[in-house]
Amino acid sequence: MAAQTLIERLQGLKAQVASLPSPADERELEALRVKYLGKKGTVSLLSQEMASAPKDEKPVAGKLLQEVRGGLETMLEQARVRLTREKIQKEIEQEFFDISLPGSEPEFGARHPIAAVMDEIVDIFTGMGFQVEEGPEVESDYYNFEGLNFPAEHPARDMQDTFHLTNIERLLRTHTSPVQVRAMQKYGPPLSVIAPGKVYRCDADITHSPMFHQIEGFTIDKKITMGDLKGTLQTFIQRLYGPKTAIRLRPSFFPFVEPGAEVDVSCVICGGKGCRVCKHTGWLEILGAGMIHPNVMRASKIDPAQWSGFAFGMGIERIAMLKYGVDDIRLFFENDLRFLRQF
Repeated sequence: MAAQTLIERLQGLKAQVASLPSPADERELEALRVKYLGKKGTVSLLSQEMASAPKDEKPVAGKLLQEVRGGLETMLEQARVRLTREKIQKEIEQEFFDISLPGSEPEFGARHPIAAVMDEIVDIFTGMGFQVEEGPEVESDYYNFEGLNFPAEHPARDMQDTFHLTNIERLLRTHTSPVQVRAMQKYGPPLSVIAPGKVYRCDADITHSPMFHQIEGFTIDKKITMGDLKGTLQTFIQRLYGPKTAIRLRPSFFPFVEPGAEVDVSCVICGGKGCRVCKHTGWLEILGAGMIHPNVMRASKIDPAQWSGFAFGMGIERIAMLKYGVDDIRLFFENDLRFLRQF
């Protein structure tokens, strides 16, 4: 008996496929797919024979091969859809729903108190004309120290409790002040910037955290004075804590400002009358500020004879603790829902 040609075998396969029963379950479905369309399946093997088929047979054989493959794929897809529907219908029939039970109300998330306070502060300053800038949390020694008038071996570096990385020139920024240098170099004066972000210091107790949030702000323009600084901070404090809140500036030292000042606000707990929180002084320290040091200007190619400016920086956690009457900074980072739900 003469061997069948490729066309005859394809015709036989086409007839065989047309008479295949629909698979009863997913196991039969997969078995049919592997038998006919798998890498070593019937259709795949016949497809490989096309290369050696006589030229006059190739057009007919190719058409038959596509018809067989298409018929199989259609049949298998229809079977897959049918089996899926049957499975879903069976699960629905077996499940029990008690429609008399009350529904469960989903819990909605909210802004973390630190994020809420930061957003409020940013809104106040952007409303005063400040633009928002951000910078990297892994900084170079230059931007974190040298460009801010912290020369090498300067004792003020010890105030920062720095996390140095493997390379001594790389560190986790200890304040958001590096953004001031970057913005001054990027834009040049006149300029008003607010820079919120995370900072890192080797410190941890009820009032300090190794990671916390700061906002740095500064303005550079012609004829900027301490009066402009005080007026800006007075406006900010009164919008944050209320129109009756007073501020005062006390002389202090920061390497990147001269003169420098600590800024106090009238106690938001007792209204300035004196209480345990303010140690009966009526005042609470809230931020540091001052006029930008001429060396910081020169480091960013800004002539201090032509331009002047003020800068200030504050810890968001400190602001939030005063705003909400929280006495332990660690509560903001423990993610205790009993605490967070209060906000």
